[in-house]
Amino acid sequence: MLLKIYPENPNSKKIDKVVSILRDGGLVIYPTDTLYAIGCDALNVRAVERICRIKDVNPRKSNLSIICYDLSGVSEYAKVNNVTFKLLKQNLPGPFTFILPTCNELPKIYKDRKEVGIRIPDHAIVREIVHSLGNPILTMSISDDAGQLEYVTDPELIYEKYQHQVDVVIDGGYGSMEGSTVVSCISGDFEVIRQGKGILQ
Repeated sequence: MLLKIYPENPNSKKIDKVVSILRDGGLVIYPTDTLYAIGCDALNVRAVERICRIKDVNPRKSNLSIICYDLSGVSEYAKVNNVTFKLLKQNLPGPFTFILPTCNELPKIYKDRKEVGIRIPDHAIVREIVHSLGNPILTMSISDDAGQLEYVTDPELIYEKYQHQVDVVIDGGYGSMEGSTVVSCISGDFEVIRQGKGILQ
């Protein structure tokens, strides 16, 4: 299903339809403030494993990232000290992935990892989905395997490529071609380990 949702004013009935798919273990492709991404309910282990098969990653070895609605949601799933909280507050919502230590609320599939990536994109569609779902979304950027950028930025071409692998592709307009800036907050010092769209404040 290709579902048109306008980011300026996301239609609540369409958001509810996406949330229902996620609650049933479905996979969704959606726009963010960086690249289009594929996601599922982060607390649904079968859905997480399904995405990992599509993306050909081992969930017990690869770093996984989740989208939270706001900072209060972050502290449920990751350990955040006062200094890190200030950094997150200055930069989120925004095009960043912050690598933080995990805490006990995440399912066992994450607990083999000591770190989790945290995103709060500055994009109304995905944040409304997360808010309505009540759980974070596991998120992975869709890949540009063949160097054809239109297949990661044009929702109709994304749908053409992924329609048999996911349950819905959200058309939220053309996406960005640049990934998020990844910041490690593990060792006490903050380290930019991939410079992307965001400039850290």
